[in-house]
Amino acid sequence: MGSQERQQENQASLRWQAAEYSGRNDIAHLFPRFVGLAELKLNRMLRVSEMEATTAFAVVEGDAPLPADYLEARQVLTASGRPIRAMALQQLAGNGSAGAGAPVGYAVVGNRIRAFPPGNYGLTMTHYARIPPLSAASPTNWLLQKAPDVYLYGLVEEIAIWERDAGKAGAAQQLKMAALGGLGVADERARWGDAQMTVGGMTP
Repeated sequence: MGSQERQQENQASLRWQAAEYSGRNDIAHLFPRFVGLAELKLNRMLRVSEMEATTAFAVVEGDAPLPADYLEARQVLTASGRPIRAMALQQLAGNGSAGAGAPVGYAVVGNRIRAFPPGNYGLTMTHYARIPPLSAASPTNWLLQKAPDVYLYGLVEEIAIWERDAGKAGAAQQLKMAALGGLGVADERARWGDAQMTVGGMTP
């Protein structure tokens, strides 16, 4: 069996398990909607190393577009490798008349990054990226491969919400949160090994 066939089999298995767990075999046509809603919630909560990406980009007059998959910045470095700090937009506005120079700070405004002082230079950002969405063309991603239970319980929760079954939705949410907690602990262990851990896999 080829790689593409295995990936499609993984997504078909997820669909079958979600139908079995929810007791609904008549809503296969709604599967893409439920997946999208589950991924929307997971992108809000989950922050693990597999979501980290690094992008180099050129800033023009202190302004540049964010990466298309951007969720949250982890670190921004100048071309020389010096980190610059996040600043409140009010700070940037208050210092807008300062002369050009090496960047010292940035703010995220909409889908763009604004750096201070304004100028033309290169920056490198390490950021948390959205989970690659499942689709017919992309039937798997790192999360489905690493933690299929997270997807499963997320789908069962969305199906229960669609059914307006609060009890089933609450039970599925608890299972999903437990699976996410385990994923966060595993991520902390992978990052820090035997060092003292502070679980940070999810944001409240």
